[in-house]
Amino acid sequence: MACTNTLKVKAITYKSSVAASAFQSKGKGVLALDFSASLLTKDFKISTTNYPKNSNTSRFSRGLSTQAFFWRKPRSDDQSSRPTKVQELYVYEMNERDRGSPAYLKLSQKEGKFLGDLVPFSNKLYSGDLQKRLGITAGLCMLIQNFPEKGDRYEAVYSFYFGDYGHVTVQGAYLTYEDTYLAVTGGSGVFEGVYGQVKLQQIVFPFKLFYTFYLKGIKDLPAELVVKPVAPTPAVEPSAAARAAEPHATIANFTT
Repeated sequence: MACTNTLKVKAITYKSSVAASAFQSKGKGVLALDFSASLLTKDFKISTTNYPKNSNTSRFSRGLSTQAFFWRKPRSDDQSSRPTKVQELYVYEMNERDRGSPAYLKLSQKEGKFLGDLVPFSNKLYSGDLQKRLGITAGLCMLIQNFPEKGDRYEAVYSFYFGDYGHVTVQGAYLTYEDTYLAVTGGSGVFEGVYGQVKLQQIVFPFKLFYTFYLKGIKDLPAELVVKPVAPTPAVEPSAAARAAEPHATIANFTT
């Protein structure tokens, strides 16, 4: 005959916080101790089988309980406090033919465009209302596919530099023949921790482009970057003061 004792298994969660305040140790000064831990404990059932002496047919099982301790990782407040508000930022990119951009680095010796051809580039940035010079773009496109009847598809990685405010980096499909969205992958300065996406609108390729950023994860943007944009058309041009980079028409230490 088998005899089985069953114990209930339970899970217990508790937080243990032990604080040992500073105390005087005779002749040895003050020793300060501070222990704080968040523990998770669980009871596990262990079954053992004993065979009585001189018995071949009888056995009995006994349920035992043991307790295991696990360190619980403290929850980070950084994620819960990260801003989720979407902020829009409007930017014009202008190729004014004064930066030697773009360059075209061919992978193949054959005539035409082929997979892997590289296009490094850098152009000027203006605010969405075209009243201020902001900085530059800098990046690299790799040709993925050429469509002779309409244009090219590139994979692009590039950054937007905004002087003292920092920069934003994006990555994704760059199409020369239609609008597309790229991922915002990070930034620095006021853009540290940023994420989201940006809509790229080709106005006149490769000379005029308009971007609408949808940014999350950062504090409110500086007021001078938040402007009402001029509608993108082939005729748009930056103001004369912004183009000349006059002090009142630039942001602080705009990237050149």
